[in-house]
Amino acid sequence: AFIGPKAHSIAAMGDKIASKKLANEAKVNTIPGYNDAIDTAEQAVEIAKGIGYPVMIKASAGGGGKGLRVAFNDKEAFEGFSSCRNEARNSFGDDRVFIEKYVLEPRHIEIQILGDSHGNVIYLNERECSIQRRHQKVIEEAPSPFISEATRKAMGEQAVALAKAVKYQSAGTVEFVVGKDQDFYFLEMNTRLQVEHPVTECITGLDLVEQMIRVAAGEKLSFTQADVKRDGWAIECRINAEDPFKFTPSPGRITMWHPPGGPGVRVDSHVYTNYFVPPNYDSMIGKVICHGDTRDQALARMRTALSETLVDGIQTNVPLHRELMADAKFIEGGTSIHYLEHWLNGHRR
Repeated sequence: AFIGPKAHSIAAMGDKIASKKLANEAKVNTIPGYNDAIDTAEQAVEIAKGIGYPVMIKASAGGGGKGLRVAFNDKEAFEGFSSCRNEARNSFGDDRVFIEKYVLEPRHIEIQILGDSHGNVIYLNERECSIQRRHQKVIEEAPSPFISEATRKAMGEQAVALAKAVKYQSAGTVEFVVGKDQDFYFLEMNTRLQVEHPVTECITGLDLVEQMIRVAAGEKLSFTQADVKRDGWAIECRINAEDPFKFTPSPGRITMWHPPGGPGVRVDSHVYTNYFVPPNYDSMIGKVICHGDTRDQALARMRTALSETLVDGIQTNVPLHRELMADAKFIEGGTSIHYLEHWLNGHRR
């Protein structure tokens, strides 16, 4: 267990207000905003006007899209503050809310980091996680089809600086919002392994769980930043038990589970034929990950893998993934955080 000041620093990374303050101290780019808890809707409006619309109103303890509102004017800021605060109190037992600038045409790009107890921290490239619905990730890939080598290096170095500032040990993820001009800002740090870690494993050849165990045992990292490779391209589709376009939950018994296979295809799942999907938990029942020498090859393998993925007895979002893999804008890599919502509005009921 961590004790002393280090424990407080690492714990603070799970709090959006505290983590942003630590990021500022570590000279990591942060979104302009008011980084203290706001007490009233009237104060929220004045702060929003000072920052300049549009703004994001966010719960300090938020996550998964809960406790988050975007405001484009005084009325939306006033109403958004109250609803955000109430949702934060009900969801997290913490009603602290802050405001920051809303980045136009944003992408969600995150840096995987790994640190040991000997002061070594490296970054393992980035993941593009912009395909989201209601702030929940749907598709992830590595590397990003958007950022340049210079941006990748700058983001990686800032992620390492932040991790070193809190003496972070183990695998973790520093998340950034990236604007259309590749200006990037710290969003939050996840001090854990994430669902999308397989795409990083595919392109680096590293087993992140193994590395976490070695670090926890007190070992030094056995490689340096210069040793980290970027081999090919990997894409992950999250398979959820839900209506593919209405997104209503679909619990029940799986009468047939037939996952895909073949070169470059990986499936992470706990389900099987006759498995009962309970209604009480997250709807994700598996992940299909495809790795190729190029993005085009990874996409082609994913299309084939999704065509081979058969689940009977419940509904899943596999049909949604099949359509997205054929969408021209996604194929071009020209997406943002709002891409999926807009796609659904334009193509679906």
